[in-house]
Amino acid sequence: MIRTMTIADYDAVYALWAATPGLGLHTTEDSREGVAYYLQRNPNTCFVAVEQEKIIGTVLCGNDGRRGHINHMAVQPAHQRKGVAQALFAACIAALRVEGIQKCGLFTFRDNKPGNAFWAAMGCTVRDDLAYKDISITKGATA
Repeated sequence: MIRTMTIADYDAVYALWAATPGLGLHTTEDSREGVAYYLQRNPNTCFVAVEQEKIIGTVLCGNDGRRGHINHMAVQPAHQRKGVAQALFAACIAALRVEGIQKCGLFTFRDNKPGNAFWAAMGCTVRDDLAYKDISITKGATA
Protein backbone atom coordinates (compact mmCIF):
# COMPACT_ATOMS: atom_id res chain seq x y z
CA MET A 1 0.00 0.00 0.00
CA ILE A 2 1.25 3.49 -0.87
CA ARG A 3 0.26 6.33 1.45
CA THR A 4 1.28 9.90 2.16
CA MET A 5 4.32 10.22 4.40
CA THR A 6 4.04 11.95 7.78
CA ILE A 7 6.68 12.97 10.28
CA ALA A 8 5.58 10.00 12.43
CA ASP A 9 7.26 7.85 9.75
CA TYR A 10 10.61 9.59 10.18
CA ASP A 11 12.52 7.00 12.25
CA ALA A 12 11.66 4.10 9.92
CA VAL A 13 12.23 6.21 6.81
CA TYR A 14 15.60 7.51 8.02
CA ALA A 15 16.72 3.98 8.90
CA LEU A 16 15.84 2.87 5.37
CA TRP A 17 17.69 5.80 3.84
CA ALA A 18 20.76 5.15 5.97
CA ALA A 19 20.81 1.49 4.90
CA THR A 20 20.46 2.28 1.18
CA PRO A 21 23.70 2.30 -0.84
CA GLY A 22 24.01 5.24 -3.22
CA LEU A 23 21.76 7.54 -1.19
CA GLY A 24 23.50 10.59 0.27
CA LEU A 25 22.21 12.01 3.53
CA HIS A 26 22.72 15.52 4.89
CA THR A 27 22.96 16.43 8.55
CA THR A 28 20.55 19.37 8.41
CA GLU A 29 18.17 18.66 5.54
CA ASP A 30 17.62 15.02 6.52
CA SER A 31 17.27 15.65 10.25
CA ARG A 32 13.83 15.20 11.81
CA GLU A 33 13.40 18.98 11.73
CA GLY A 34 14.54 19.24 8.11
CA VAL A 35 12.18 16.49 6.95
CA ALA A 36 9.31 17.96 9.00
CA TYR A 37 9.83 21.27 7.20
CA TYR A 38 9.90 19.53 3.80
CA LEU A 39 6.70 17.65 4.61
CA GLN A 40 5.04 20.86 5.77
CA ARG A 41 5.87 22.50 2.43
CA ASN A 42 4.93 19.38 0.44
CA PRO A 43 2.14 17.66 2.40
CA ASN A 44 0.63 15.73 -0.51
CA THR A 45 3.63 14.61 -2.55
CA CYS A 46 5.85 12.52 -0.25
CA PHE A 47 5.05 8.83 0.12
CA VAL A 48 5.81 5.58 1.91
CA ALA A 49 5.12 2.03 0.81
CA VAL A 50 3.79 -0.08 3.66
CA GLU A 51 3.46 -3.84 3.98
CA GLN A 52 2.14 -5.45 7.16
CA GLU A 53 2.37 -2.08 8.92
CA LYS A 54 6.11 -1.75 8.15
CA ILE A 55 7.63 0.84 5.84
CA ILE A 56 9.32 -0.94 2.93
CA GLY A 57 9.86 2.05 0.65
CA THR A 58 9.85 5.83 0.63
CA VAL A 59 10.30 8.89 -1.54
CA LEU A 60 10.40 12.62 -0.92
CA CYS A 61 8.79 14.65 -3.67
CA GLY A 62 8.00 18.32 -3.80
CA ASN A 63 7.90 21.33 -6.05
CA ASP A 64 8.90 24.95 -6.15
CA GLY A 65 5.80 26.04 -8.08
CA ARG A 66 7.48 25.42 -11.44
CA ARG A 67 9.27 22.07 -11.28
CA GLY A 68 8.87 18.93 -9.30
CA HIS A 69 11.79 17.40 -7.45
CA ILE A 70 12.24 13.78 -6.39
CA ASN A 71 14.63 12.93 -3.56
CA HIS A 72 15.58 9.91 -1.50
CA MET A 73 13.77 7.06 -3.27
CA ALA A 74 14.57 3.92 -1.29
CA VAL A 75 13.12 0.40 -1.13
CA GLN A 76 14.17 -2.35 1.26
CA PRO A 77 16.30 -4.92 -0.59
CA ALA A 78 13.82 -7.77 0.03
CA HIS A 79 11.13 -5.74 -1.74
CA GLN A 80 13.15 -4.48 -4.70
CA ARG A 81 12.20 -5.52 -8.24
CA LYS A 82 8.59 -6.05 -7.14
CA GLY A 83 7.09 -2.78 -8.37
CA VAL A 84 7.39 -0.83 -5.12
CA ALA A 85 9.65 1.89 -6.53
CA GLN A 86 7.50 2.17 -9.66
CA ALA A 87 4.41 2.60 -7.46
CA LEU A 88 6.13 5.30 -5.40
CA PHE A 89 7.24 7.07 -8.59
CA ALA A 90 3.71 6.86 -10.03
CA ALA A 91 2.32 8.37 -6.82
CA CYS A 92 4.79 11.26 -7.12
CA ILE A 93 3.91 11.96 -10.74
CA ALA A 94 0.17 11.80 -10.03
CA ALA A 95 0.53 14.16 -7.05
CA LEU A 96 2.62 16.62 -9.06
CA ARG A 97 0.02 16.60 -11.85
CA VAL A 98 -2.68 17.49 -9.32
CA GLU A 99 -0.55 20.45 -8.25
CA GLY A 100 -0.19 21.60 -11.87
CA ILE A 101 3.48 20.69 -12.23
CA GLN A 102 4.50 19.60 -15.72
CA LYS A 103 8.18 18.73 -15.34
CA CYS A 104 10.18 16.95 -12.66
CA GLY A 105 13.88 16.52 -11.95
CA LEU A 106 16.05 14.43 -9.70
CA PHE A 107 19.69 13.83 -8.88
CA THR A 108 21.60 10.59 -8.66
CA PHE A 109 25.25 9.94 -7.98
CA ARG A 110 27.04 9.00 -11.21
CA ASP A 111 28.31 5.74 -9.71
CA ASN A 112 24.85 4.64 -8.47
CA LYS A 113 24.35 2.07 -11.22
CA PRO A 114 21.15 0.48 -9.87
CA GLY A 115 19.59 3.89 -9.23
CA ASN A 116 20.55 5.24 -12.62
CA ALA A 117 19.23 2.10 -14.34
CA PHE A 118 15.91 2.43 -12.48
CA TRP A 119 15.47 6.07 -13.45
CA ALA A 120 16.36 5.34 -17.08
CA ALA A 121 13.71 2.59 -17.09
CA MET A 122 11.19 5.15 -15.78
CA GLY A 123 11.89 7.35 -18.80
CA CYS A 124 14.21 9.88 -17.17
CA THR A 125 16.89 11.36 -19.38
CA VAL A 126 20.32 12.68 -18.45
CA ARG A 127 20.93 16.37 -19.03
CA ASP A 128 24.49 16.86 -20.21
CA ASP A 129 23.99 20.56 -20.94
CA LEU A 130 23.89 21.50 -17.25
CA ALA A 131 26.40 21.63 -14.44
CA TYR A 132 24.86 21.30 -10.98
CA LYS A 133 26.13 23.79 -8.42
CA ASP A 134 25.27 24.37 -4.78
CA ILE A 135 26.32 26.65 -1.98
CA SER A 136 25.92 26.34 1.76
CA ILE A 137 23.84 29.25 2.97
CA THR A 138 25.09 28.78 6.53
CA LYS A 139 28.76 28.69 5.48
CA GLY A 140 30.50 30.87 2.97
CA ALA A 141 27.61 32.43 1.08
CA THR A 142 28.26 36.07 0.28
CA ALA A 143 25.90 38.69 -1.01
